[in-house]
Amino acid sequence: DALFAKSLQQRPVALGYYFTSDASGQKHGVLPLPVIAQQAHWQIHERTRWHGYGANIPVLALAAPWAGFFNSITDPDGVVRALPMLIRFDGQTYESLPLVMFRLLTGLPSMTVNEAQHLVLTWPKGRLTVPLDERLAMIVPFRGPGGVRGGSFQYVSASDVIAGTLPPNTLKGKIVLVGTTAPGIVDLRATPVDAVYPGVEVQANALSCLLDQRFLQRLVHAEGYEFLLLLVVGLTLTLILPMLRAPVAVVSSVLVMGALAAMHTALYFTQGWVLNMAALLMMAFLIFVFNIGYGYLLVSRSRRELVQLFGTYVPRELVREMVKDPENYTMKARSDELTVMFCDMRGFTSLSERLEPLALQQFLNQIFSELTRLIGANRGTVDKYMGDCVMAFWGAPVPSPTHAQLAVKTAMQMVQALKHINQRHQTGELAHVAHEVGLGIGLNTGQMYVGDMGSNIRRSYTVIGDAVNLGSRLEGLSKIYGVSIVASESTRLLADNFAWQELDWVRVKGKEQAIAIFSPVAEVTLLSDEAKAELDLWQQFLSHYRAQEWLLGEEIIAQLLQHDAKRQLYQLYAQRVAEKSKSGCDPHWDGVTNFETK
Repeated sequence: DALFAKSLQQRPVALGYYFTSDASGQKHGVLPLPVIAQQAHWQIHERTRWHGYGANIPVLALAAPWAGFFNSITDPDGVVRALPMLIRFDGQTYESLPLVMFRLLTGLPSMTVNEAQHLVLTWPKGRLTVPLDERLAMIVPFRGPGGVRGGSFQYVSASDVIAGTLPPNTLKGKIVLVGTTAPGIVDLRATPVDAVYPGVEVQANALSCLLDQRFLQRLVHAEGYEFLLLLVVGLTLTLILPMLRAPVAVVSSVLVMGALAAMHTALYFTQGWVLNMAALLMMAFLIFVFNIGYGYLLVSRSRRELVQLFGTYVPRELVREMVKDPENYTMKARSDELTVMFCDMRGFTSLSERLEPLALQQFLNQIFSELTRLIGANRGTVDKYMGDCVMAFWGAPVPSPTHAQLAVKTAMQMVQALKHINQRHQTGELAHVAHEVGLGIGLNTGQMYVGDMGSNIRRSYTVIGDAVNLGSRLEGLSKIYGVSIVASESTRLLADNFAWQELDWVRVKGKEQAIAIFSPVAEVTLLSDEAKAELDLWQQFLSHYRAQEWLLGEEIIAQLLQHDAKRQLYQLYAQRVAEKSKSGCDPHWDGVTNFETK
């Protein structure tokens, strides 16, 4: 000890010691002289009360009177972020090891503590203010990872010094802190930059901070600022995120968190302000997660409700399309241009009288299944089944600009499908019945109401309106004109990809305005030259018929009957021309056929 004390004399050396908070209050060694007298404005709020100390033995304390404590302050999460620069003990104030070393290096400036509880160092030609917190501690700006390989400070092994193997002048002009890094000596700390950090290097970082004057501080009103920022950002995200689509919400949340991180990082490096960034980022992240989770639950519930509402009316393909954006689809009634279909089976009543109930049920289910499949395959919605009639519509709940074309296409496919079913049954179990079933289909396009309608007991997704009623009337006309499909002119105009045969001008029951009715022949691209010639000839006949040119009309209808003598449409008009020619021309006749029954 005496030899060590002798080597310390007249040297620029500061020894280290420590204070303890043990309840026993044991005291060992000799404390250095206190550095600052009690000041009237001091209001010390140190979180740790010190009860004892472990200082240097008298012979060393006498040889090197300058000494500083090397205590650190551990935050509640176990991390060391600050070192106390001053400690109050038994009414006296003592300085830390980095502080006393800094003072020795800079000419021993005097020290006071101002009203903001910041340390003020004063030289004859200058002053330095060191920001301290309520614990009289300075936040340490760590230079980087710690340890021998950390690169922030140069490490020299004590064994090299003792053995004399250290290259000459290695320590010349250097500031040296003597400490330990071995884990067994238990002087390792957890810091923001490394989970295992030598305690002596924490002191080195604090000394470097004083020398470089790279001070960090937590503002007096930091908590208020952080609370206000939490409130503003939290409310903004809470209100805005639910209105955004998921990808936009993700990008917006990332941008907000990035902006907050960038702002706090910039304030840290440019102003030295230490703000609570973790709470803001965690809040923004939690709001985003909650919004996404809550949105997912809402969307899932909306999708389940959508499937429950529309699953029995709309084909699965359309339901899958609807669940991608369930907010756009509701059961609320709305007015829109749609195409409605009424499909009735011809000859089913006679067939039902010849079949057993079970066989009739199987036959009817087979037909309905095939017709429903075709409606769904063409984006149609089944409205209801009424005995041997099917009602469907196109354009809702999923909008479709080609609803009329899809309806016409479906109707023609349904006619062909029923022909195949009849052919199969003629060679199957129903061969003994020898009776075919036909279809009568009415199509109309127009403005109609669509939505969930009915009573409190039973409701259905359906369409109503004059345009719907007209579609039902047109289905009834199919039997009179001997065609499977009757469509209004509004449907024909929208389904211009089909070739049409005009049937008549009619005035149905309940409507005063006459309308033209048509029957689709084939797609325009598939129409044969023979069929086109027949349609042209038929159109010439209608022109003569409406002009009451009965003789010319008789000649053309005779040609058409030669081509297809069994065609009910031609037979009907041949009979009309024969009756009209007997009475001559009627100046009041408008060429319209009136129907007084449904």
